Amino acid sequence: MAPASKQASTNERTKDALTDNALTNHALTNKALANDPVTKDSASANAANGSVRVEIFDQVYNLRGSDADYILGLAEYVDGKMRAVSQQTATVDSVRLAVLAALNIADEYHLLKRRLEAASPEARQRASKLASALDEVLQDTRRTG
Repeated sequence: MAPASKQASTNERTKDALTDNALTNHALTNKALANDPVTKDSASANAANGSVRVEIFDQVYNLRGSDADYILGLAEYVDGKMRAVSQQTATVDSVRLAVLAALNIADEYHLLKRRLEAASPEARQRASKLASALDEVLQDTRRTG
């Protein structure tokens, strides 16, 4: 049996984790940012208040937004990322899994953003020519009237 101080410490950590989870769920609901492992069967939408019930990694979230299908898609994506991470790691801590999944998603985002920002030289040259042509037209327009 664990000493009383260790048991109390464990209970406090559990209570803190539950409180953090409740705050996270509340914030997601209010900001319509949450995503859950969702199946079309388990998800439900309430058209009256724009609420969508989703499940991510076996946690249910009630979210609000204008596009229920979009929210469901996001939830399915996040759930898939969390499940993929859980298969590749030994951790069972859902918070750690969520952070690792978030890092994977952030990595994907930044790689795509970098690729989009690195326009081809031809595109840059064409944009420069078009900008010059537009400048000429605007200057002619100002002169004539």
